[in-house]
Parts: sequence; structure tokens; C-alpha cells
Amino acid sequence: MIAVIDYGMGNLRSVAKALERVGADVEVTSDPDRIEDADGVVLPGVGAFGKCMENLRAAGLEGTVRAVAKAGTPFLGVCVGMQILFEESEEFGPVPGLGILPGRVKRFVPRDATQKVPHMGWNTLEVRHRVPALRGVADGSYVYFVHSYYVETDDPLLVASTTPYGSSFASSVARGNLFATQFHPEKSQAVGLKLLENFVESAGGAARARA
Repeated sequence: MIAVIDYGMGNLRSVAKALERVGADVEVTSDPDRIEDADGVVLPGVGAFGKCMENLRAAGLEGTVRAVAKAGTPFLGVCVGMQILFEESEEFGPVPGLGILPGRVKRFVPRDATQKVPHMGWNTLEVRHRVPALRGVADGSYVYFVHSYYVETDDPLLVASTTPYGSSFASSVARGNLFATQFHPEKSQAVGLKLLENFVESAGGAARARA
């Protein structure tokens, strides 16, 4: 079972439907026990970083997310669900994040009139580390973005892919059981479905190992 965390933020049904399309048994839930018992966990997020953190705390799920990350459960963060894994954001802040990964979230500063904020639409992935979640995803593949903020980290091994927008930013990160994307896999057509398929397979492998 893949648990999509319901904390009042994010495109929950779109993410769930995309996971179901690649064969996952999906449960959209705010129940900590169901989340901790899941074979894989997805943390979506849309909107402001601070509001996402506020909702996560109000739902009593901040500790649950940390517990799942520590337990080694396959974990996928999407958009702001990636950003809040880091230490803090400058959006209406600084605002503390979960601090699971090292780094901070910064706003795009346009270099010229051609660079619009938010960064919206299709852009390419430059694969830096061929992590399991990116298996079968070609370098230069196009994925779909909608965001005004990006993650900056001093750990180059954390960055699985970058994307050019003025300069390059981290479009996906990976460490151990964690994989997270600034782009929206559920809106990224065949490339996004391949990434979700890889995630579901990793969750299935984890389930078999626990059995």
C-alpha cells in the first residue's frame, strides 16, 4: 500500500490517480498508523512553505514524517513536499522546515526579462546521479514545473538532477530511502509515470523484504 499524506495541501487526487495508473494500491490518509504501516509514502505539497508546515503540525503528522524517513520506508516528496524536507525557507521567513535534509529554500531572482517567476511549464532534467527512481528516465527528458522557490544545498551528492533556469537548480534530490522532486510527476506524462512506477517497485521490494 502507498500512503499519500493528506494534510490539506497538495493535489492529492491527481497524485493518487497517477499512482493507481502504474498499478499501486493507494490510500489517501491522515492516519499516522496507516502512514507508518505503508510500504511507501508520498508527501505532496502545493502553496506556501509556511502553510504546509503549519498544516502538517496541525494534523499531528510532523513526527510521523520524520519517523517514516528514519525507518527507511520508500518516501517520495513532490513540489513543496520536497522543499519542507529541508532546514528552512526564505518564503515569508525564514521559516523552519523538517530538517531531514540539509539545505534551504530560496526564491528565484530573475536574471533578465525572459526569466519569469514563477517558473511554470515544461523544462529538462539534467541527470546528475542515476538513482533508482530515475531508472529509465533519459537525460534531457521534459517534466512539468510550477514554482517560485528552489532548494539550495551544499551537498552535491544529494542532487539527483538539475534543471536550467537562469542557472541550474536542484530539480530532484535523493538520499537512501528518500527521493523528492521539485517538478510534478503526476503532470509530467510518460516521464512522470515512469518515475512513479520506479517508486512503486521500490515500495514493493521493501514490502517483500519486511515479509
